[in-house]
Amino acid sequence: MTTPWSRRTPVLGAMIDAIGLSVAGRAGARLAARLGVSVGRDTVLRAVRAIPDRPIAATAVLGLDDFAIRRGHVYGTVVVDLVTRRPIDLLADRTADTVATWLHEHPGAEVVCRDRAGAYADAVRSGAPDAVQVADRWHLWHNLVGAVEQTVIRHRVDLRPPARPAESADDGAIEFDNETHCNAAVDNTYVAQGKLATRTRERHTAVHDLVARGMWITGIGRRLRLDRRTVRRFARATDVDELMTTARTAGRTLITGFEPYLRERFAAGCTDGARLTREITERGYRGSDKTVRRFLQPLRDALRMQPTQPTAPSVRQVTGWLTCRPDNLTDKDEIRLDEILERSPALTTLRGHVRGFAEIMTERRGHDLTDWMADVDATGAPALRSFTTGLRRDLDAVIAGLTLEHNSGPVEGHVNRIKMLKRQMYGRANLDLLRKRVIHLES
Repeated sequence: MTTPWSRRTPVLGAMIDAIGLSVAGRAGARLAARLGVSVGRDTVLRAVRAIPDRPIAATAVLGLDDFAIRRGHVYGTVVVDLVTRRPIDLLADRTADTVATWLHEHPGAEVVCRDRAGAYADAVRSGAPDAVQVADRWHLWHNLVGAVEQTVIRHRVDLRPPARPAESADDGAIEFDNETHCNAAVDNTYVAQGKLATRTRERHTAVHDLVARGMWITGIGRRLRLDRRTVRRFARATDVDELMTTARTAGRTLITGFEPYLRERFAAGCTDGARLTREITERGYRGSDKTVRRFLQPLRDALRMQPTQPTAPSVRQVTGWLTCRPDNLTDKDEIRLDEILERSPALTTLRGHVRGFAEIMTERRGHDLTDWMADVDATGAPALRSFTTGLRRDLDAVIAGLTLEHNSGPVEGHVNRIKMLKRQMYGRANLDLLRKRVIHLES
C-alpha cells in the first residue's frame, strides 16, 4: 500500500514519474492537475531525477552520434544499442577521450556504427580496438550529393536551353534592325489590336449594312448617333484598312525623324517612354511624351506576342534529378534531364558515376568501391575526386558501411527524439534529465 515516511503511495509516485518522463515539468504539472494531483513542475522534475539508472549490459552492436545540448555551443553523444534499437546512455560531450573511456568501461562491442567524424573514429580505435567500424550510408550519400551539386554549379552554363531561332517574317515576328519590315509589323499590330480598331470595324460594317438597305447618310447618322461627315467617310471606304491610317502613318510628324533611333533603343532593351523622350529631346525633338508613348505601344504589344524562351532549371533541381532513383523521375523531368545531358558531356559522365555508387550502396557491393574510385580519379569531376579523397581517409569503415547490414538509422531517429524532448523542458534541460527521459521513456 505505501512505504515508511513517504508522502505518496507507490501508485501515485509511479504516475508522477510517468507524467514527468512523457511531458516534462511544466506540461506535467498541468496534466497532473487535470488528473486531480496537485504537484509543481519542479517536483515533477525532481521525481524524474530520482529514478534509478539501470545497469548497462554488454552490447555487441553500438551506434554513436552527437546531439546538441546547447546548439552551436555544447554537444553530447548518444549511445544506442542497435540490437534492441534503444538508447543506453548519453555522454556529456563528443570528444574522443570521453567516448573512449565509456567504451573501456563497457566492453563487448563488436560493431560500432558512426558518422565520419574523426573524433569517433579515434575513440573506437582506442576504446574498442577489435570492433568493426561502420560508416553510415546516409552520410556517405549526403556527401556525394554535395559533390554532385558543386559539379552542377561548375557546369551551370549547360543548364540553359538553346535559344529558339528567330521566326520568319511570315510568322509575324518583329525584326527591329529592318526599318521597312518593322514599319509593316508595327502597323499590322496596331491594326490588329486595340479598342479603337475594334470599334472602327464594327462601325464600318454597320454603315455598309445600312447603306445596302437603302438608307440615306442622314438617317444612318441618326440611327448610329454619328456625325454626317463620319458616316460619309465610312460609307466611301471600301476596305476597313483605309480607316486605320493614323496621323503618324499618313504623313511626316514631329516624331518621324526620331523613329529609327527609338526602334534601335527599344530593340536594345530600353523600353522606358520617359527616358526615351528625354533622349530624343536632347536631339531636337519638340513633341510631347504622350506621342512617344503612343509610338512605343505597338512595339510593346508586338514584343509581348513573341514566344518566350524556356527557362533553365535550377542547380538544386538538376542535382535532385541526378541523385534520385530513376523510377522516381517524372516523364517531363526525365526529358529535361536528357536534353541537358546531350549538351553537357561532363554531366553525362557525372550521372554514370552517381549511378555506379548508388548500385554499390543499394546492393552492398563494398568490395567494388576501389574500382569505382579509380574510375572517378581518371574521368570524374574535381568535386567528385575530392569526395573519393575523403573516402580513402576512412576507407575500411566506408567499405564496411557499404557491405554490412548495420546502419545508423535508429541513432538518427533518437537524435530527433532528443530534440523534441529538450524543447519540452523550456530551458531547464540538462544532461541528467535528458538521460532519464531518453532512456526510461523507451522502456
